[in-house]
Amino acid sequence: MGRAFLATLSRRSITQNLSIPRSQRLGTHLPARSVSQLSHSPTSFQPSHHQRTIITSRIMSTHHNIVALEGCITPIPDFTPAMPPGHTFTLTIHAHTPHSNTALIQSRLASADIALVTVCPLTPTILSATATPNLRFISVMASGHDIVHKPSCHSRGIIVSNSPGCNVDAVAEHSVGLYFSLRRRIPFTQRLLRSGAWTANGYVMDATLNSPDGMRPLPMRDEVVGILGNGAVGRRIGELCAALGMKSVLVTGRKGAPASSAPEEGRTAFGEVLRTASVLFICVPRTPETMGLLSTGEFAAMQPHAVIVNVSRGGIVDEAALVEALKGGRISGAATDVFQTEPAGPENSVLLGKDTEELNLVATPHVAWASRETTQNYQDTVVANVRGFLLQKPQNVVS
Repeated sequence: MGRAFLATLSRRSITQNLSIPRSQRLGTHLPARSVSQLSHSPTSFQPSHHQRTIITSRIMSTHHNIVALEGCITPIPDFTPAMPPGHTFTLTIHAHTPHSNTALIQSRLASADIALVTVCPLTPTILSATATPNLRFISVMASGHDIVHKPSCHSRGIIVSNSPGCNVDAVAEHSVGLYFSLRRRIPFTQRLLRSGAWTANGYVMDATLNSPDGMRPLPMRDEVVGILGNGAVGRRIGELCAALGMKSVLVTGRKGAPASSAPEEGRTAFGEVLRTASVLFICVPRTPETMGLLSTGEFAAMQPHAVIVNVSRGGIVDEAALVEALKGGRISGAATDVFQTEPAGPENSVLLGKDTEELNLVATPHVAWASRETTQNYQDTVVANVRGFLLQKPQNVVS
């Protein structure tokens, strides 16, 4: 933690459960200043992987215990700008909290009034009044908020806010990058080239680049884009695809809508999009209605040169059925940034098994959101969320 950050803290002390250099323990020696005099530009810092940092405001009045469980994902900002006059706070940042360790999560949130999470699941056990008796507010530093068991929060009056719209450009751009990787088979051909397999048995262009219908890759001007999910990310993907000159962009209607009913204005029937799209982007939220949205029947309805890009949430695409569709040549390729179980690895995802290495399957570890802009947006939003809660004017409320 540098001197510049400490200088903005004024009358706050810094303590750690690990030793820090004396030259960095300067917080209590700075001249006194009021909250209104402190910088209102959120300043963030990143604790070391094993470090637990506690920052305590000394301005006397109502005190708030803020606990961040995942400082390694998005740097946690300074919450001085969130504090109404007369309020104080303690901020405890845990760089990483194992998702499966319920007892550890409970212990870290035991005295918290405010919890900051990104992907760490908050289950009914964790959200019980016995485990987290003081918890009153949860701010999710992500747009998806299905990690929080909202019925438990509702029953206790715990307010939950998310961070919508913060990652739109990053996720949309990552989606288009995954499309190019699939259509041009870039990761796969690079592996062949590096291993020497590209020329070892003669050029393998047809076997490598052709889709299951025996055709070479489509040019962009012939791509028919299907988009499942017309939120901010879906709309931005549509704009990018149109700007790239793709043939048409179709936004799907709701799956299961009666065939006799007309789709909503600007939408195309779900089944028709499956039949006609050459690239399908999936960007819907994870809800009971969207779980298993795409499985064996949907893949069978698609064209053999179609590719799928999933940047929604794990569980919306049936992973086992997707692998079988790729092996059976029912679709040309698939890319995903999300998994049924996360963090994902060969030990817990069928998409990452040895038997998928020769498939046109591109996977990234849920990093589509990551960008400088997204980080700043998350920091600004979590500060605004906390301030809104403290002023009894909560924003971005999902429960």
